Amino acid sequence: MAEGVRNVIIIGSGPAGYTAGLYSARALLEPLMFAGYMSGGQLMLTSDVENFPGYPTGVGGPEMMVQMREQAERFGLEVHDKNVERVDFSSRPHKVWVEGEEFQADSVIICTGAEAIWLGAEGEEAQKGRGISTCATCDGAFFRDEEVIVVGGGDSAMEEATFLTRFASKVTIIHRRDVFRASKVMYERAEAHPKIEIRPFRQVKSWTSDENGLTGAILEDPRDGGKEEISCTGAFIAIGHKPITQYLEGQVETDDEGYILHKADTMTSVEGVFAAGDVVDTRYRQAITAAGMGCQAAIDAERWLEDQH
Repeated sequence: MAEGVRNVIIIGSGPAGYTAGLYSARALLEPLMFAGYMSGGQLMLTSDVENFPGYPTGVGGPEMMVQMREQAERFGLEVHDKNVERVDFSSRPHKVWVEGEEFQADSVIICTGAEAIWLGAEGEEAQKGRGISTCATCDGAFFRDEEVIVVGGGDSAMEEATFLTRFASKVTIIHRRDVFRASKVMYERAEAHPKIEIRPFRQVKSWTSDENGLTGAILEDPRDGGKEEISCTGAFIAIGHKPITQYLEGQVETDDEGYILHKADTMTSVEGVFAAGDVVDTRYRQAITAAGMGCQAAIDAERWLEDQH
């Protein structure tokens, strides 16, 4: 290892990053992590996590991220809560710039995740995690026998709505058009469900709330601007995710939406650059799968580094 060149730099935190940090630290690779200004990833916006093994009574998302970080730091992960601005993977060692300073590493593990696309409607910010969510699998169980809405017209909206019928007394799907991106089978399954009502030509203008959280939404008809109020205690926004890969500027191969593609195990199209978690995963998007992939990436990086020397 050349002077000043790290074995591993991990970009991003969350379950994938912290698990990669834990494994590479225990392998004595002295990893350096740039966790981002918003360290901890999407779980920092999740109030209670009840589906991560080992927490029988559930755990707060932020609390779980603090614990994961502490565990990795105990074994020697060095963490800086700073954003990576750009990278250069065209030659080795790989180069990473953070606040104008250049860092070099023989291997890089990318764990910057994906962020849910929000509506940005009035009152939304205040109710994130207090009734408004982007993950039915994570938060659906909190709305037993309550009325909820799902915003979106694709497969994920239909899937979220169908999943929510296990808990909610009524699920209303709101979509701004009458044409749905969802596959025919997913749409028909939702449409046929007795607990689901589909309301086309509706978009959320603003959210209403009281001291206990969300109470409903003001809906607008995009055709004529007509407004109506709908009451709900839960709302799930399912209009898609976008991977956080802008800073990579096309240096690793991605799909059309910007998700990183794996070439061999967790290695990207660039030798010595690995990726894990929601920045890769368009299918599962769970904390447990991200953590599992973070473990895989760390082991892959460790073995690749051994082969190089």
